[in-house]
Amino acid sequence: MGLHHGHSHHGHDHHGHGHHHHGAGANKKALLISLVIITVFLIVEVVGGFMTNSLALLSDAGHMLSDSSALFLSLMAMYFASRKPSKEKTFGFYRFEILAALINGVTLVLVSLYIFYEAWERIWAPQEVASLTMVGIATVGLIANIVVAFVLMGGDVKNNINMRSAFLHVLGDLLGSVGAIVAGLLMWAYGWYIADPIISIIVGVLVLTSAWRVTKDSVHVLMEGVPSNIDTNKVSAALAGVAGVKEVHDLHIWTVTSGFDSLTCHLQVEDGVTSYGVLNQALKVLKQDFGITHATIQIEDSSVEHGDMTCETGPNAAGHDHDHDHDHSHDGHDHSHEAHDHAHDHKDGKGCSHDHAATGSKQGKGQQTAHVHA
Repeated sequence: MGLHHGHSHHGHDHHGHGHHHHGAGANKKALLISLVIITVFLIVEVVGGFMTNSLALLSDAGHMLSDSSALFLSLMAMYFASRKPSKEKTFGFYRFEILAALINGVTLVLVSLYIFYEAWERIWAPQEVASLTMVGIATVGLIANIVVAFVLMGGDVKNNINMRSAFLHVLGDLLGSVGAIVAGLLMWAYGWYIADPIISIIVGVLVLTSAWRVTKDSVHVLMEGVPSNIDTNKVSAALAGVAGVKEVHDLHIWTVTSGFDSLTCHLQVEDGVTSYGVLNQALKVLKQDFGITHATIQIEDSSVEHGDMTCETGPNAAGHDHDHDHDHSHDGHDHSHEAHDHAHDHKDGKGCSHDHAATGSKQGKGQQTAHVHA
């Protein structure tokens, strides 16, 4: 049997990953329209905030500024993500989208902290505000945000982390406009100028919550974390259930960018089992049960000996502690269909490393390394 590698890229173009960008045109259009609307009303709120001396309105304008930046970064991210992979960047620029989402999240955190600081100052020294003018401007801003929210919903706000980031920005801004309207009405009706900083703090908490969610998700992706909708133990168990598979190890699942999950693993099979049969069934299980269509699977039999393991996960983790480094080197072994001794130093692209030694292995009279694009 020897070593057998299979790569699956079901349902998408290996070079362009077209499945990931399904609806990308709709996303770009939604972002562009939203950017124009937000930028126009950003200017209106900044001018209005200074005219009325309203912190709530200026806070909403500051959030609109972060919205405008977020939308611009999202558009730039989509532009870079559409560029084809190169020899230096084999995954292309997909991660730029995640970086943009991270910047958006951090920006929201900073905006929230600024709102808290200004609100704290005004709680101890409330300032008079032109409340009716403030309500009028905030109402216009609210309408603008509602329109933008509906425009963005025409894109993929559920599965695309960058679109979701932009959408959360707009929702936070919408809540900011509502808060500004409420504060303005309270100040107009009762002269409660302290309502301005109090409403600003409430809006700041809501903004900070959105910021935490986006930032946490972005960092999780950048740290190569397992997608939140996938259970590693269940994947390992499902692969172990494939006929002929004795053990699953070196299982790694991560997200390259929104909607593009990848997996690598090693399957130890019973001696004499046909590699391609196991491989095809494993790829089928990953696609149908977990929606993973980009997988690299290495098939091994008992002739493959591993060194110490250090990156094991899943039900078969006990007792495994290995270090692998997948850098295919077949120097020193004979491809003449005779028994051979060879050593492999592999690199799987996931930061783990191990050394295999395969002795006397005949894989249909020689060792086979296959690439499968199903």
